Amino acid sequence: MPRVVIIGGSIAGLIAGNLFHRMGWEVQVYERTPGVMEGRGAGITILPGLEEAFTAAGVHEKVYGIELPERIAIDGSGQIVAQRAFAQVMTSWLRLYDFLRAVFPQERYRAGMTLERVEQSASRAIAHFADGTHIEADLLIAADGLRSTVRTQLLPDVKPFYPGYVAWRCLVDETALSASTHELLFGRYTVCVAPGQQGIGYPVPGPDHSMVPGKRQYNVVWYQPIAESQLPHLMTDDSGRHHANGIPPSLLSSQVRKQMIADAHSTLAPQFAEAIEHARLTFFQPILDLELPQLVFGRVAIVGDAAFVARPHVAMGIPKGGGDVLELAACLQRSKGNIHSGLAAFEANRLRIGRAIVARGRYLGTYMEAQSKSEAERRAAEQRRVPEQVMMETAAPTRYE
Repeated sequence: MPRVVIIGGSIAGLIAGNLFHRMGWEVQVYERTPGVMEGRGAGITILPGLEEAFTAAGVHEKVYGIELPERIAIDGSGQIVAQRAFAQVMTSWLRLYDFLRAVFPQERYRAGMTLERVEQSASRAIAHFADGTHIEADLLIAADGLRSTVRTQLLPDVKPFYPGYVAWRCLVDETALSASTHELLFGRYTVCVAPGQQGIGYPVPGPDHSMVPGKRQYNVVWYQPIAESQLPHLMTDDSGRHHANGIPPSLLSSQVRKQMIADAHSTLAPQFAEAIEHARLTFFQPILDLELPQLVFGRVAIVGDAAFVARPHVAMGIPKGGGDVLELAACLQRSKGNIHSGLAAFEANRLRIGRAIVARGRYLGTYMEAQSKSEAERRAAEQRRVPEQVMMETAAPTRYE
């Protein structure tokens, strides 16, 4: 029985774990986070390919989330400036994660395991962990995200690019919204096109996965221009401790949160500002572009956000990770036991797709990137922005060849 070690137990790692387990491989998943992982993504758009990956991984849910029949765009005053029928399903990151955990053998998932390095021989990949554990396998899959230890070791010179803005992500309980805000926002996908800003909002299942009215949540993603020099301030908690690898939602400083709410009220539609002010979960992510020149290193394959990070305008993080894993499994099956030829085919196919998705994200993020440039470039970007176009292109199904 071939053996695979998967580094990273978030969604891409769990899709890989479930899929390879169902293929008859001996599987072990190692996740560095010891506790709850709710703050990984908040809201998720169901795009083509996501359900295919989950079905292959053994998840057979009929209802993934909340179906919305239309999209609207609102301006900075909260008035509707565009509206179009557009059916789409929205869900939460935690709901998808729990689906995958429920069908994966729990004894094969180890949390709180920090990878230190990877070694290889001609026939094995060896993972060395901080607690002294070392595991040998025929294949190692790096699904350890943006801050991948595996990628950092194998490609130390590859760095992500920061285009000058962050995404605030907020989850607010449905009952915390005023009646007028609830009436406008719930039941549809909403894009806010205030000057110099962009917001996206939609309902998602509640913390207990409930989709019953009154027990749901509203998810807001707010793209805000932030100079790179200001990021350390955002990642410093109330005690003065700096969290270089990302600050946990619970440690976001009171000063940062207060300023963020004030900025929302002064720049966004009032309905979005209200949702942000009353959020029960708030965190942010610097927007980054990341592309790798290769995905395979001997018996190591890199997938998901460890390989390519596209701006969230495309909503392709989970579908892309799932697609990576599906392609990896299919190529290894077609190679009939020749791992190296299977990995070579996987790399050729997914390098092309990953680059296309990152390029699409850059295109959709052009307006926000312009906010950190000259006044002339900002004015030109504002003149080119068409609310209905932004509304229909954001998080929309797109073929990547």
